[in-house]
Amino acid sequence: MLSKKFRNIVFFAAIAALLAAVGYWNISPERFLDKPVAAVNESEIDYYAINAHSVQFQPDGKLQYDMTSDKVEHVKASEVTLLTKPDLQMYRGSEFPWHVQSERGEVNPDGTEVELIDSVRIARTDAKNRPMVITTTRMTVFPKQQYAQTQQAVRIDGAGGVSTGTGMKAYLKESRIHLLSNVRGQYEAR
Repeated sequence: MLSKKFRNIVFFAAIAALLAAVGYWNISPERFLDKPVAAVNESEIDYYAINAHSVQFQPDGKLQYDMTSDKVEHVKASEVTLLTKPDLQMYRGSEFPWHVQSERGEVNPDGTEVELIDSVRIARTDAKNRPMVITTTRMTVFPKQQYAQTQQAVRIDGAGGVSTGTGMKAYLKESRIHLLSNVRGQYEAR
């Protein structure tokens, strides 16, 4: 009987030793070290389009805008859309659109804000055939509010002269523009 008891003790001791060895190998100190977090590429593009063309209509069926861009890229991490050479005709339902161009653009995720960057040009000819051209280096456009603003130097050619200033608020629906500071004007006398 002692030998049976001794065999059981040896058998269970061997199983315990085997479990302890397996546990030691599975629970190594390296398992408790911080694992590196996968790096997220903040500029990773998840889709793009070449020679993109987009048209949007108002609820009443009138044309809201017609936009083309050499390239459109969507940044995965920030949901920002990057535009290369955006060219926008912003009709707002009228026959006399605002023609907006720049070298680059960035559209926020919900499309409520567009940042125009480098060689920004906004032009319009009104019903009386009077041209107006606004140029600056950077401008933020809020399409739904039909509003644009900048803190950069601005030049406005039109209405028989040239106006310059630093900073601008443009209410596109009313065709009303406010230069914020350092305003200068040169006009033709008639």
